[in-house]
Amino acid sequence: MKPFIKYCGAVSQEDVECIAQSQADAIGFIFAPSKRQVDPDQVKQWLTESQCEKEVAGVFVNENIQKVCDITQQVPLNIVQLHGDETRDQAKEIKQQTGAIVWKVFHHVPSIKETLDKMTAFAPFVDGFLIDAKVKGMRGGSGTSFTWEAVPVYKQQAKRLGKTCIIAGGITPETLPDLLAFGPAAIDLSSGIEENGKKSSAKIKALEERMLNNVRISK
Repeated sequence: MKPFIKYCGAVSQEDVECIAQSQADAIGFIFAPSKRQVDPDQVKQWLTESQCEKEVAGVFVNENIQKVCDITQQVPLNIVQLHGDETRDQAKEIKQQTGAIVWKVFHHVPSIKETLDKMTAFAPFVDGFLIDAKVKGMRGGSGTSFTWEAVPVYKQQAKRLGKTCIIAGGITPETLPDLLAFGPAAIDLSSGIEENGKKSSAKIKALEERMLNNVRISK
């Protein structure tokens, strides 16, 4: 089966149109301080003008709950991605107030039990877990992958908890086949489909062709 695909970090009308024409299931925007940070008003305009029908995700880092709720209504967002040090209570309140799907981001660490325990602790309050590489000084978007041999462990834990498991970090058209061997249920990528800071239709096409080839072979 093809994984759920989210292309994140769109920063322009061109990026949005590029993703709108792709086979992605969701498009993501960064509302936290970052080189890819965007304004909600702009995002709403881009989505309207491009007639993008993808699910829309917003990335937040330790944001005020009211602001998360306001942006969720304004854009509007289907998915709220919490990329900071948000607590279980904050995640619960955001889910209750927005009615959106909530993903909590955790970083892969060598002591994998630490991350598995966090997944268990947050399970009652979120809908999915996004596992990303841990890079010093960065919350995400590093373009660095973690040890994908760990993917089945995270996937099994999420399944046991009845949640979605999304894999991020260092996914490109070249590395995708290696990741697909571990059967991720969902993937999230940003820099892996960019050229010169812009979303690349050529890279997206290459990635999706490799994904389709893999799906056909696996059947």
